[in-house]
Amino acid sequence: MIVLLAVTGVAAGVWLFAILADQVVVGSTKAFDRTLLLAMRQSGTRTPLGPPSVQEAARDITALGSVAVLGLVTAITAGFLALSGKRHMALFVCGSVASGVIVSTILKDLFHRPRPDLVPYAASASGASFPSAHSMMSAVTYLTLGALLARSHKRKRLKAYSLLLAMLLTFAVGVTRVYLGVHWPTDVLAGWTAGAVWALLCWLTARWLQNRRALERETEPPSYI
Repeated sequence: MIVLLAVTGVAAGVWLFAILADQVVVGSTKAFDRTLLLAMRQSGTRTPLGPPSVQEAARDITALGSVAVLGLVTAITAGFLALSGKRHMALFVCGSVASGVIVSTILKDLFHRPRPDLVPYAASASGASFPSAHSMMSAVTYLTLGALLARSHKRKRLKAYSLLLAMLLTFAVGVTRVYLGVHWPTDVLAGWTAGAVWALLCWLTARWLQNRRALERETEPPSYI
C-alpha cells in the first residue's frame, strides 16, 4: 500500500512539474509570480517585510538549502551510517543527494529562466532561476533523511516528527528564497515538486535494494566487520 502511494506520488509530481514548467515557458505565471513576490515587500517599497533582523534570520534559514550546508549534513549522516556498520546505506545517501544536484543542474540549464528583476536581491544569487536549486535540494536531502529516520523508529509519533521536521525545513528554505527576492514563487514550487519526486524515487529504490539484500535496513543491528 505504501509503495503504491509512493508510485502515485511520483506520477503526480511529474505531472505537476510538467504543468508548472509549461505555464512558465508560455508566460502564464507572470501575474501570480509578481503578485506573490511583491506581497512580501513593504507597501510602496522594494524592501522585504519586517525589520533588518528578520532579513538576517531569512538569510540564515535559506543557507540551510545551500550546497555547503546540505553537503555537510549529508557527510555527517553518511559518516554516522558508516560507523554504524551500514556502509552501503551511507553510499546510497551520498549518491541520492549527488544525483539530485546533477538533475537540478540539468533542469536549470534546460529552462534557463532569468531571476526576478522586480526587487533587489537581499542575498547573493547567480545562475538560472527555474527550478529553485535550494528548494529542490532541500527536499531531496531533508525528505530522504527524514524518511530514513522515520523507518528507523517503530513509534508513530517519532515517525511523524521526523517527516514533519523534514517538510518544515524544506518549506522554510523555499519561502525565504522568495522573501529574499532571488526566486519567483513558481521556481520554488517547481523545486519542491522535483525534489519530492526525486526523494520518493530514492526511497523506492532503497526499498527495492533492501528487499534484494543489497542495502542494509534502517532497523537492522549494525555489523562490525
